[in-house]
Amino acid sequence: MTIVEFLHPIIRGPVRDLCLAILYFEQRYGGKDALTVQELRAALRRAHIPRINNINLAGILGKMAPFVYVVDKKGHAFLWSITSTGQRHIRSLLGLPEADAEIEHDVSSLEKLLTSISDKDMTDYINESIKCLSIGALRAATVFLWAGAVRKIQEEVIAYRAQDVNTAIIKYDPKARKIKRIDDLSYIKESTLLFTAQELGLFDKNQRGVLEDALELRNKCGHPGKYKPGPKKVSSFIEDVVGIVFT
Repeated sequence: MTIVEFLHPIIRGPVRDLCLAILYFEQRYGGKDALTVQELRAALRRAHIPRINNINLAGILGKMAPFVYVVDKKGHAFLWSITSTGQRHIRSLLGLPEADAEIEHDVSSLEKLLTSISDKDMTDYINESIKCLSIGALRAATVFLWAGAVRKIQEEVIAYRAQDVNTAIIKYDPKARKIKRIDDLSYIKESTLLFTAQELGLFDKNQRGVLEDALELRNKCGHPGKYKPGPKKVSSFIEDVVGIVFT
């Protein structure tokens, strides 16, 4: 989502709300906890807000308590951040779902996880999961994180000798095609991949069992239906997958 799309529902609203929405957007999706007046003005320009150069943003921000507060200084400029009261105001204004403490924690955990991963496919999946979590799309977040986890497992499996990998796969799926490179693993059932990883010593029986439960949740979320996991279910899924696969 771009900043233009995010602000569109309130584009004709008060400048105060536009400023608050940008602080919210940058904190949730841009990775910036606080902005200077100049940075805020630049963001408003990117959002195509007219005549923004003539508006006294510092004066507006100074009258916006309890929605914003000064967290620090950047050079001689104050850094402004949105408060929890300001976040609730913007969510109400834009019809966004209420933030959940567990989901906020999960977003933070996945963002930290990204710093330790270099594989682009994997980081793309996890980034998508973070974006989905941030807007409350829990089913989509589950699907994307599982895709990243499968990629990680495939990388670790393919690092073993091809003969050992094929022997392990055939034990659980005699009709499976032979594996020569990582892309070949995409033709293997994910349940078989988990058994193969256990056979190779990547997981023990209990860990594989937990990941099978995670795969079941992913399947419920990825197929058409009325099932919607709650924040606690998704939080548990994330904790299990990250704890077993990525650490």
